[in-house]
Amino acid sequence: MDEVRPTSGVQTHGLVPLFPPGLQAIYGECRRLYPEQANPLQVTAIVKYWLGGPDPLDYISMYRSAGCAAQDIQEHWHYVSFGLSDLYGDNRVHEFTGADGPSGFGFELTFRLKRETGETAPPTWPAELMQGLARYVFQSENTFCSGDHISWHSPLDNSESRIQHMLLTEDPQMQPVQTPFGSVSFLQIVGVCTEELQAAQQWNGQGILELMRGVRVAGGSWLITDMRRGETIFDIDPHLQQERVDQGIETEGSNLSGVSAKCVWDDLSRPPEDEEDSRSICIGSQPRRLSDKDTEQIRETLRKGLEFNSKAAIPPISSQRQGHERPQSRKDSLESESSAAIVPHELVRTRQLESVHLKFNQESGTLLPLCLRGRLLHGRHFTFKSINGDTAITFVSTGVEGAFATEEHPYAAHGPWLQILLTEEFVERMLGDLQELNTREETELPKEYSWPEKKLTISVLPDSVFDNPLQ
Repeated sequence: MDEVRPTSGVQTHGLVPLFPPGLQAIYGECRRLYPEQANPLQVTAIVKYWLGGPDPLDYISMYRSAGCAAQDIQEHWHYVSFGLSDLYGDNRVHEFTGADGPSGFGFELTFRLKRETGETAPPTWPAELMQGLARYVFQSENTFCSGDHISWHSPLDNSESRIQHMLLTEDPQMQPVQTPFGSVSFLQIVGVCTEELQAAQQWNGQGILELMRGVRVAGGSWLITDMRRGETIFDIDPHLQQERVDQGIETEGSNLSGVSAKCVWDDLSRPPEDEEDSRSICIGSQPRRLSDKDTEQIRETLRKGLEFNSKAAIPPISSQRQGHERPQSRKDSLESESSAAIVPHELVRTRQLESVHLKFNQESGTLLPLCLRGRLLHGRHFTFKSINGDTAITFVSTGVEGAFATEEHPYAAHGPWLQILLTEEFVERMLGDLQELNTREETELPKEYSWPEKKLTISVLPDSVFDNPLQ
């Protein structure tokens, strides 16, 4: 449980006699922006995380920002988290790794919420939203980056608002700080509508954020979230989607390299009774475990665009701590810096398949055209990671490094991880056949698409098939 109270110096936090340097560094940046608000209202975790409490963020400070009239920036509430970075340096929450790398997870969250007329105190629901995101980071050890999107599937404030998802970007005012425990940057949460999230998935988050900066009611240059916003940026200016987004996908492709999904694959190469050496992953069967190196490779493909909601966060792909091993740059390859040392004998265990059947729910199926048009046609890869067990399906193009699927053997598996290599010619053909999946409208299920000469079948099935696999 959290409580709200004003800050009043060191004594309030029970941090006598030493003021933790990590905490002090972030406070210093806040004081630079708000020198007149030395004691802002603050949501505080009553039972700290290192003492067994449920909330990883020790504090969320809430400031009143006057905006900037010269830039037509409206008044708003500014929320800043404390706890994703290492505040204390004594290993109580984060492993201390020195001052040269990231502090803790390397970032804190911020949020800018439009102040409604007559509001004298900031709403506290953004603090719980930030705690929810922090719980996901701590549990999954997947960190966030500017441009990432978060599918929440629920109004952020539990109202009837259209603002039901989030994009992340650099806070426009807060500068990265250096602490004795490492560096800390500030990622701002930006509330978006479903249509804006979908456009970010199909193109990239940074592109949509840039469009939103040019629309005052969508946040303006500081990307202030207005929970009462009833129009998307595409309602306001339809040309944004028809021209800018479509052109961006065509020229740049999509930055979304993977999603968590309801999916499964079957190996049709072996008869059903051949269970001894089969790697077939069937609904209702016990999935085989992925190796640590496999999970690290899949983790890298899912660095961007992880989808989850407040009711059931994605389970971690790996139980090992990866927070301090995050590469500084994302290579468009199936190898991360920490997994590049896979030795040849690891590849010997790859199983080549003759025929496969892929199964997706409708939400995942609608992303197949994006996977093909926005990723594979640009020489990239795309992964569907099952939310149930270790099953994963990665589509790769012929130019992707590190793939164990080849043009000679386009279907290959490491246990429950399937890779499918598609040539550009076949991708173009599939796009034509899957054209109806481009729409987000509900369609009659099941749908089946088959390419017999390629020995590939794709089915789009109702959610119930995945939610009740034994029925």
